[in-house]
Amino acid sequence: MLHFNRCQHLKQITQKCFSFIHAKTDKHAQLYLSRTFALAELRKSCHSAHSLVGDKNIILMGLPGAGKTTVGRIIGLKLGCCVIDVDDDILEKTWNMSVSEKLQDVGNEQFLEEEGKAVLNFSTSGSVISLTGSNPMHDTSMWHLKKNGIIVYLDVPLIDIVNRLKLMKIDRIVGQNSGTAMIDLLKFRRQYYKKWYDTRVFCETGASPEEVADKVLNEVKRYQDVDSETFISTRHVWPKDCEQKVSTKFFSEAVIEGLASDGGLFVPEKEFPKLNCGEWKRLVGATYIERAQILLEKCIHPADIPAARLGEMIETAYGENFVCSKIAPVRHLSGNQFILELFYGPTGSFKDLSLQLMPHLFAHCIPPSCNYMILVATSGDTGSAVLNGFSNLNKNDKQRIAVATFFPENGISDFQKAQIIGSQEENGWAMGVKSDFDFCQTAIKRIFKDSDFTGFLTVEYGTILSSANSINWGRLLPQVVYHASAYLDLVSQGFISFGSPVDVCIPTGNFGNILAAVYAKMMGIPIRKFICASNQNHVLTDFIKTGHYDLRERKLAQTFSPAIDILKSSNLERHLHLLANKDGQLMKKLFNQLEEQHHFQIEKNLVEKLQQDFVADWCSEGECLAAIHSTYNNSGYILDPHTAVAKVVADRMQDKTCPVIVTSTAHYSKFAPAIMQALKIQEINQTLSSRLYLLSSYNALPPLHEALLERTKQQEKMEYQVCAADVNVLKSHVEKLIQNQFI
Repeated sequence: MLHFNRCQHLKQITQKCFSFIHAKTDKHAQLYLSRTFALAELRKSCHSAHSLVGDKNIILMGLPGAGKTTVGRIIGLKLGCCVIDVDDDILEKTWNMSVSEKLQDVGNEQFLEEEGKAVLNFSTSGSVISLTGSNPMHDTSMWHLKKNGIIVYLDVPLIDIVNRLKLMKIDRIVGQNSGTAMIDLLKFRRQYYKKWYDTRVFCETGASPEEVADKVLNEVKRYQDVDSETFISTRHVWPKDCEQKVSTKFFSEAVIEGLASDGGLFVPEKEFPKLNCGEWKRLVGATYIERAQILLEKCIHPADIPAARLGEMIETAYGENFVCSKIAPVRHLSGNQFILELFYGPTGSFKDLSLQLMPHLFAHCIPPSCNYMILVATSGDTGSAVLNGFSNLNKNDKQRIAVATFFPENGISDFQKAQIIGSQEENGWAMGVKSDFDFCQTAIKRIFKDSDFTGFLTVEYGTILSSANSINWGRLLPQVVYHASAYLDLVSQGFISFGSPVDVCIPTGNFGNILAAVYAKMMGIPIRKFICASNQNHVLTDFIKTGHYDLRERKLAQTFSPAIDILKSSNLERHLHLLANKDGQLMKKLFNQLEEQHHFQIEKNLVEKLQQDFVADWCSEGECLAAIHSTYNNSGYILDPHTAVAKVVADRMQDKTCPVIVTSTAHYSKFAPAIMQALKIQEINQTLSSRLYLLSSYNALPPLHEALLERTKQQEKMEYQVCAADVNVLKSHVEKLIQNQFI
């Protein structure tokens, strides 16, 4: 059966918890297994029987004028199956009058009820069904249709629909009252479609019915081919025997497991989905939430997360938690430079753009009744962002998902530490470590790879470990959206036309942010150069220039930009895997050598491929402060130290022949001492809140982050634990936290 593998993976995860349950009570074990297997069977039944010609119906849903009838007829001819138009073949035959006459006769509300009853009395299989525009407004009849069909949403541009309705001389549709403009009603009507569709056909302006029909067939094929979108480890070695089974994971498995069992990182087995020019142009006028929905639907198979559920998660993640309605706006700084402002989330850093969404993805993907402990290493911003994100889950999810963050005790700003400590909740804790970020990240990877320890936690406490760092695919993927959105905003604001190239300059430590921009380019955004900006810990800059990744005799320096105080860049492995044509054997060799000998050198051809798209340079501490000072004097804009690093490098490396988008990764208020030093402001009172009030008096751009200001009042007195830089000590703390949370 098509969905056999997906059922198997749920059962395998269940078995991890089974030994724990069996050791406690047989009755609980039976209850647990019955619930989990029931879920697996439910998913199997939902997806195993789908075929283009078979018992299931292809159900076309869309606004009035979306072309459902015409497209349905074309599909019927292509597949040689029955075509049913609800208007012509069900309603008018049931009522013995035209739809318009019925609407005029009974009015809006009664019409919906009569329409719903007529559909409820209808049943068919193996057909193409074209719904009316108002069918989705009647829940009972839609559930009736959905039981035996794949609902395909024809997402057609409103301008096309309005023009078609004019040609058809339709000036009134169901629900339209006197004085209501057609365009406003069509926008309102869309909300009724969100919860019903299984897959979406995103149509560019002016697409012909034949083009839309082909898209429908492709989307239905993707929907039914539930095992087609899989992930492999960057260290996966392809079998020489073509008949040998390839070890792959589904999206949900990659999110749950975080790190591959061989120490590699999960990447898509096939290429990233790509949007065509017309599809991108449709997103120019879209909101951030709408853009995220379209792009993430392309990247997440509905068998892992149904489109309707994904939409709910996105709206929750990017709704009231952001103080700017644009979520990730782009601001013109000067000349050809633009600032992508990624600090309007609840914790004031770019990490919020993924960590407000990732916890919901994770909670959906994990099987019921398994407990999960999320381990996170943070160089400053991730800690508070992950604690905040997972604290926003519902009560049931918080009872089975806990978070432990490990940060370098003396390696982050005072504000960042206060944020992390103050973000602790009933399911999240902060732990200071007497070392640097690289130790924290390496220690967590070692814990994941320690099968004896992870097995013990599963058997003894029924708890599985996972990650929320950017090594987790579910954390990295949402970052693609804001890089694409930034380009679309430049088009929307008239600075460029779609297709014109831009450069991006990104302060880079763990390589996740800049890698997300690479993925945006793979999806169709015309990024010319990726400018990697480093601080004094410039191992990445040196590597991009030479192909030699060398940690020997290199010590981590503490800088004004602590989030990129990193020497071991985890996500670099993903990019090298891409450049090396998915050579897992090479990745295993390189990164084992890095672990054992503290350096590696890539071949000349790979260096040349890397340098086709990447340039890099680094910024000193003095240059960082000078950039903050000069930018404020010239434009009234305050850069945080990480953004200042990027601006210095952009000024030096970018040739000014196209716009450059400088990624601003955090709000400056998180680094008040460095900002005050740069602006030559004398500190009188040392409290965090007083520093922010002092900075706010300058009336600079961007405005003070009010949510951060409010949180500082609550964060300065909370307690936290500090531990030695010893993996065994961290293991002991993890076990104690699991005991406190789940036992």
